[in-house]
Amino acid sequence: MNSPTLDKEIALRIGLAARELPETDIPRLLRVLDDAVGLPPSKKQLADLTVKQLKSADDGEFADLDTESLKAALACLKGEVHEFTEPLPEVVAYAEADMPNSIRVACASNRGAQLDGHFGSCRRFLIYQVSASEQRLIDIREVGNAAAGEDKNAHRVARIADCQILFVASIGGTPAAKVIRAGVHPVKKPQAGPADVEIGALRAAIGKSAPPWLAKIMGQAPEQRIRFAPLDIDEAEIEEDIAAADIEATA
Repeated sequence: MNSPTLDKEIALRIGLAARELPETDIPRLLRVLDDAVGLPPSKKQLADLTVKQLKSADDGEFADLDTESLKAALACLKGEVHEFTEPLPEVVAYAEADMPNSIRVACASNRGAQLDGHFGSCRRFLIYQVSASEQRLIDIREVGNAAAGEDKNAHRVARIADCQILFVASIGGTPAAKVIRAGVHPVKKPQAGPADVEIGALRAAIGKSAPPWLAKIMGQAPEQRIRFAPLDIDEAEIEEDIAAADIEATA
């Protein structure tokens, strides 16, 4: 592919779009655009571009990226976004003794404080410490790129290996198996929303009324576990010995 001469405004759009897509730099996005509309792209070509075209171009290079990330990138390419308007939330200092009887929760995220990421393509994990009386955002972990030859899913699992629960917009069977084997319980939250709202619902479920799957994570004895449905919290336990191909993180 020859290096195209890009209009300054279009070059800016492409730069912004690349930052919206996980594990994507400008050359990778240019390869996809070259196949989808040709280079250099015109403003009209970008205005007519669709998510479907982005997913299918360059032999499906972006096929595994989540739709919300692609929509955000497409908005940049069309000139609808000129700067990032969703700053990352503020991290609160935390020491291990600060919150007794608490658990650690990772939220897959692409934008600001939103719980909107697919496990295999999210840009970062928002890490919360949660007890019955308090929730605290203690870390923001950028995913970054896996090293050459390293399994991408294993790289992502390593970023959340100290957590007990993973909230994620979606996750495939094989990655779910790896998450579970690391001792992390995946919970699908397909409707994008503020991470702190989902964490608040989880906090409300912690305690003597916790559903069995959560009580198990909290280390409560079976006789202490009371079954009820707290808001949108997942109740199904996923057993570690289920074959990877059959595993689905429950909604």
